[in-house]
Amino acid sequence: MTRKPTIITGTVGMDAHVIGTKILSRAFRDAGFNVVELGCLTPTDEFIEAAQETAADAILMSSLYGMAELDLRGFKDKCREAGLDDVLLYIGGILGVSRHDFKDDEVKFKKLGFDRVFPPEADLKSAIEDLRHDLKARGKI
Repeated sequence: MTRKPTIITGTVGMDAHVIGTKILSRAFRDAGFNVVELGCLTPTDEFIEAAQETAADAILMSSLYGMAELDLRGFKDKCREAGLDDVLLYIGGILGVSRHDFKDDEVKFKKLGFDRVFPPEADLKSAIEDLRHDLKARGKI
């Protein structure tokens, strides 16, 4: 990469599961990204503020407590209102409660405006390559 893209990572809403976000942040940092870690229990507005302050290229959110849909309703609209139309939105983790098909989560979160949706067992190398591909497609790297 010639330009070092900036990404925002964190665990959204009332979710205190921070280990996955720490692993994600480390992997992306090791892959050459500028990573701004927000940690756990992060309100959606903090993701938006951090993306504005850093001119972020992407927001990568994690959620393992199953309530991400409630936390993220209207998030894409808030991003647009904040002038972040071009920021890539990724989410991953346990996105719903009870047993269900991940494909349902993927459809649901894409309708909420997320560019990519990852299951809890997602491969980090693939996620890094996906982000590079998406940034390249938008002319950001």
